[in-house]
Amino acid sequence: MYIKKEAAIHEIIDHIGGFANLILHQLSVLEKLVNTGNLEIPDEISKEMVSNEETADHLEIKLSDKITRIIVLYQPVASDLRKLMACYRIVMNLERVGDSVMNILKLYRKIREAETFSLLTEVILNMLSVSKEMVEKSIISFINNDREYAVWTIKNDDVVDKMNHKLIHTLINKSKLPIETEDSLQSLINVNGIISNIERIADHATNIAEASIYAMEGKDVRHQHEEDD
Repeated sequence: MYIKKEAAIHEIIDHIGGFANLILHQLSVLEKLVNTGNLEIPDEISKEMVSNEETADHLEIKLSDKITRIIVLYQPVASDLRKLMACYRIVMNLERVGDSVMNILKLYRKIREAETFSLLTEVILNMLSVSKEMVEKSIISFINNDREYAVWTIKNDDVVDKMNHKLIHTLINKSKLPIETEDSLQSLINVNGIISNIERIADHATNIAEASIYAMEGKDVRHQHEEDD
């Protein structure tokens, strides 16, 4: 039974790696799209991202069920149960990163004025790049038992938060468009929505890193960095 249990847990971790690669691919596609500066989303890109999101949703359900079955069938000891609970938290947060990517895509479609968006394209790309790296390093931390990557991810959550607040102020200060017009106002709202969703991606990466530390050490560090600050 021990060998079967270990094999089942390793299988879950392998599937999480594949799930993470799918989400990271979604982030890369989004990054390339924003980098073009083109507000028209090509049909093939849209279809690919929708298809990937459907796959991600199925994977989240499948992995959650597998984790539950392992707990029921093998009655894991404390260390294994801790790892499985960390797996569950990671799966949930990866699915939410995928949801944030699709939210950004929907908001991107609604932007009416390229000039409004172009004011902050470079900074949005930097913010998106940091968030994607946080997701990647948090997953590597879990798979490789790398505490350093987990700590790096948690610390960088504050960096993305500060970027968010700075972007909102910069957008208001730089924009010379008439705020009274409907298109300008709608674009400002949607750009702010994009920024907020990128911040959420960083938050989910932080949750994954915290779950990684929990799996390694049995130590729950959620909110601890806030208390330290």
